[in-house]
Amino acid sequence: MQNLTELSGNVTSNNSLSVIIKVCVVIPFFCVFLCCIAVMLHIFASHRQFMDTSRYILFVCMLINDTLQLLSSVLLFLFFMGRVKLALVYCIPLLIISTATFQNTPLILATMSLERYVAIFYPLQCPIAWRSDRIWIIILSLLLISCIFPIIDHSIKKHDPAVDIRSTPVFCHATLVNSSEIQTLIKAATSILFFTVVAVIILFTYVRILLETRKLRQDTDSVSKAMHTVLLHGFQLLLCMLAFTSPITERVIVLYFNWRPENIAYFNYFCFILIPRFLSPVIYGFRDQSLRGYIRKHFCAVVTK
Repeated sequence: MQNLTELSGNVTSNNSLSVIIKVCVVIPFFCVFLCCIAVMLHIFASHRQFMDTSRYILFVCMLINDTLQLLSSVLLFLFFMGRVKLALVYCIPLLIISTATFQNTPLILATMSLERYVAIFYPLQCPIAWRSDRIWIIILSLLLISCIFPIIDHSIKKHDPAVDIRSTPVFCHATLVNSSEIQTLIKAATSILFFTVVAVIILFTYVRILLETRKLRQDTDSVSKAMHTVLLHGFQLLLCMLAFTSPITERVIVLYFNWRPENIAYFNYFCFILIPRFLSPVIYGFRDQSLRGYIRKHFCAVVTK
């Protein structure tokens, strides 16, 4: 009996240590991400010329969207690691924000690619909707589209009558809150539709800009930069789509490694949710020559202080 008690205590201790290590890995990544985002947003707020360009306005929206996505996913991760239960009235809005921002990322990427396409092919006759003072209409439309599906998904869910949405605590996890196979299928189909449409748009804009680069003999520098920007958007989309490889990685890990389910879930979250969201805005921000100069000045000013 004493041996069983000691074994149980060791298992509990190992589990607690594993949770602490996972949290200590995720939180620094998230803090560094927030610092980079705060610097970029401060630069945009301090230099109004950036907000007169549709490209930078869309980039700011992507930064804010990814920040909300990471914030909600990190909160869900911490609740999952700490085995914290929440009432559905608090859990469902958090899940809606996480899902909506996840779906909004590829929509913003597609819009940024189309903005480059419009800037190249219609430099003097830019459509009204793509001007910096009207681009907010497109942004709000993207936000509305990305929010519709998760709201409908949670609205049609039939909850257990024994569960009071205001007081009964539950584990705040999408697979537990929405466990219906039909809803899971609809969610997967919606995500695939989102990413397929975005992939087609990015491929279309990239090919058209590539063909335009071969036609032009002058001003090929700006067209080449636009082509590289669209290619970067495709890379960002690829990073976002890695989240759909979770079932495959789970099977591979189960076959070749003796990992516990929570460790597999952590691996998928860290590699396919946290890292792509962390890299995509940072890579795009530091790649931009104008923005990179202001970032360098900001960090140099901080270091000298």
